[in-house]
Amino acid sequence: MELTQATPQDHPDNDHHGLLKGRSLFDWLFAAFLLLGALYSLNRYGAFMDIYEKGILLAAAPTFAGLSWYWRSARTLILLITALALSGIYFYAGNLEMAQTRFFLKYLLSSQSAILWMSTLFFLSTLFYWGGLLARSDFGGAVGSKLCWAAILMGFTGMMVRWYESYLLGADIGHIPVSNLYEVFVLFCLITSLFLVFYEQKYQTRQVSAFVMLVISAAVGFLLWYMTSRDAHEIQPLVPALQSWWMKIHVPANFIGYGTFALAAMVGVAYLCKAKGILADRLPELEVLDDIMYKAIAVGFAFFTIATILGALWAADAWGGYWSWDPKETWALIVWLNYAAWLHMRLMKGLRGQVAAWWAVTGLLVTSFAFLGVNMFLSGLHSYGEL
Repeated sequence: MELTQATPQDHPDNDHHGLLKGRSLFDWLFAAFLLLGALYSLNRYGAFMDIYEKGILLAAAPTFAGLSWYWRSARTLILLITALALSGIYFYAGNLEMAQTRFFLKYLLSSQSAILWMSTLFFLSTLFYWGGLLARSDFGGAVGSKLCWAAILMGFTGMMVRWYESYLLGADIGHIPVSNLYEVFVLFCLITSLFLVFYEQKYQTRQVSAFVMLVISAAVGFLLWYMTSRDAHEIQPLVPALQSWWMKIHVPANFIGYGTFALAAMVGVAYLCKAKGILADRLPELEVLDDIMYKAIAVGFAFFTIATILGALWAADAWGGYWSWDPKETWALIVWLNYAAWLHMRLMKGLRGQVAAWWAVTGLLVTSFAFLGVNMFLSGLHSYGEL
């Protein structure tokens, strides 16, 4: 079956005629729900926040409302995450020991249970995606997609509940769960898969998802090893350098970059397979793969640039200087330069084809070393991230 690029008008989740035009009553009710939730949180917990954290909280409501208007599947996901996370909080009833005695916490909604469900569902999703691709089965791809959505739901639920659990350990211990290698690997899996299902809907194809799920499954495999060998799932107090509101925006922006770069690399692998005649009749047209690769890198580069600037501001606040040529900073700059060059060649020189795909795939190696290799082999100011 020939696959062509879907236009924005072809899919109901993508409305590009203006976010404020044609909004339904439910769209506005959902926006009001987010705003009321932000105001309630501000009223109840505002005394524990500084001015920057209050600004982040208030900005989150219109941001997620706009996202749900642009991509309506996000609205359903947000509502389900909210329902499950609040259920987990309710079952705890302010007592962390409830995770061992209450059924739904022990086997479903505690952070560790939810993240283990996420891991299992990602593995199963990978198997069904590949089964559907190899067998030319729409059923396999459809099941793989649903399992991927379920994994995203459980993963975000686990992260939200883990945030609450950290405060149950103590007000001085509580923090957003993006502070160590275990937590950011969960974040990487979730962001990469979230962009995966977005592009899957936008381009109306699931075949390429099988390739992207390989890198997500590899990350899940590392996550499980790290959890079992190092007890990394245990919530620990933040080191002084991380006790900053900068972390709440720098780390998520950084991992939007990492996730989209990884997605682009695996789309590049699919492009090369198609170009060399491997599974050629089962993959989208090269133009579609090229467009996904380009848009993923463009989005990732924008967020990675923001994250790099925020990181420099955070460094000035924590260490007294914007840049110190720390190994993590140096490799972040290498990653930035790599994708800046890719985009320059694409936009200025019209770079396309297998060269662009190979470059995107090679970029994953550079990004992986910046993400993980620096922690394994180098030391510096970011030593709190070591394996």
